[in-house]
Amino acid sequence: MTLTHWRNRLARFLHSHDMAHHFRSLVLWEGLWRGEAAPQMPAAVSDALAEAARQPWPACWAALGSQESGLTAEQVQALRQRWGPNVVGGDSRRSWPRHLLACYANPFSLLLTALAWVSWATGDVRAMAVIVVMVALSTLVRFFQERRSNRAADALKAMVSNRATVLRRQADGSSRALEVAMAELVPGDVVRLAAGDMVPADARLWLAKDLFVSQSAMTGEALPVEKHATMATASTSALELDNLVFMGTNVTSGTGLAVVLATGPRTYFGHLAHRVTAEDSRTTAFQAGVNRVSWLLIRFMLVMVPLVLLINGLSKGNWLEALLFALSIAVGLTPEMLPMIVTSTLAKGAVSLSRRRVIVKRLDAIQSFGAMDVLCTDKTGTLTQDKICLQRHTDAYGQDDAQVLSLAYLNSHFQTGLKSLLDVAVLDNAALHRELDVSTHYRKVDEIPFDFHRRRMSVVVCEREDHHELICKGALEEVLQVCTQVREGEANVPLDAARLARILDAGAQLNGQGMRVVAVACREEPPHSRPYSVADEVDLVLVGFIAFLDPPKDSTAPAL
Repeated sequence: MTLTHWRNRLARFLHSHDMAHHFRSLVLWEGLWRGEAAPQMPAAVSDALAEAARQPWPACWAALGSQESGLTAEQVQALRQRWGPNVVGGDSRRSWPRHLLACYANPFSLLLTALAWVSWATGDVRAMAVIVVMVALSTLVRFFQERRSNRAADALKAMVSNRATVLRRQADGSSRALEVAMAELVPGDVVRLAAGDMVPADARLWLAKDLFVSQSAMTGEALPVEKHATMATASTSALELDNLVFMGTNVTSGTGLAVVLATGPRTYFGHLAHRVTAEDSRTTAFQAGVNRVSWLLIRFMLVMVPLVLLINGLSKGNWLEALLFALSIAVGLTPEMLPMIVTSTLAKGAVSLSRRRVIVKRLDAIQSFGAMDVLCTDKTGTLTQDKICLQRHTDAYGQDDAQVLSLAYLNSHFQTGLKSLLDVAVLDNAALHRELDVSTHYRKVDEIPFDFHRRRMSVVVCEREDHHELICKGALEEVLQVCTQVREGEANVPLDAARLARILDAGAQLNGQGMRVVAVACREEPPHSRPYSVADEVDLVLVGFIAFLDPPKDSTAPAL
């Protein structure tokens, strides 16, 4: 076998046992730890997705074993056993033997192990025992501390999970919308997409309305891309097809229905993640420092031991005694206590951080924490309870008005897009739901989805068959841009400069009380069959405001 073969085998061993980073600081190993080239993105992934995008829908449904109403629970269970969870591999859990070996396998521990063998071979059992105990304690302390941190981190991950809205077919053939964890999706699932959603898997669009998707994670393009449900005809890259959406992207505006084509590691994002995780994590400054010290000692021994051996052997003529003396010099040059001191110090730092609710999964990262000059984080959930309460519903001039709440409730109830905490607070009003009798008296006609550029959304409802009512809510400034009238009592009057000043003043007063203000506007028009669009958000009548409060936590004052 060639030298290249053995180098590749050793490189794979170092990668599989998380040992490669210990040898990065030595130029001699630089070519070795890289090993073979990382796998390239297989063209088969792009080709398979592009082929599915060009299939007629009957053939696509048949290939996936699905239909428009989604999959049944039995089909989902069978497909999950076949394809596994919809999870992109990366932070895989190591078995405890491999983790223990990774905690042990660093240049300094290997050097001490070699010296322990030398001490045993020369009959110095006490020195061997001391070295073995120090290496064992250092390895075990690191192992148990990191295992405990990993378990705590896994518990935190279990508390936070991304979810998707999926259609599942019932026994009677009807379809039911369910919220499930993204990991539970399988090929053939029909998922709903709305503004703010993460795309949970590679999927083909079945329906789309004003749907824009940010694909910057995949293509680097900063601007969102508009997606359509039309069948692809051109033979091009999958990323350039308008009827495909990909895991790792997110919806910026609009709504859609899509059927899942690929999940987990078989997605485009999954293959990209495989290429990234195939590379080892960067060596920390602490690891690089330990590696430099280890290799310095090794180089020093490689020079000193032969030199002492030659000097003693030539001067005294007793080569066996000279060899034993040279080996004892090698043992004496090595600080046996150093691994134990370093590990115990790092473990103490990890324990101190855990008392402050900071989990450090790798002990070597402690030094990096201490070396930080600036730590940036956000304050979400720090000062407030993260639970929005509906405080007031007023007319355009700040006077309480029940009609504003009714319109806002209809808007939040019928929208299928991103339901924020503000919508949840509005929909919590169960008494209003019974009073309006929404399911009996109202029918949804159409929807103009929310996007982050307009900062408003509209639904069109029909209470009587002789008219449609467009109800719009959103940020005050953006809603005012499409309003030409304001409601005063039962009358609609033109929105002139004086009235606009009073409206802005009323909104500013609510903002000054710490409330989030959402404007509500509407317009009635005769019924028609054409679909509604953003162009219909004109000549609206401003009805009033709904104002929300995010109450502060009891710990806010001490935190400040």
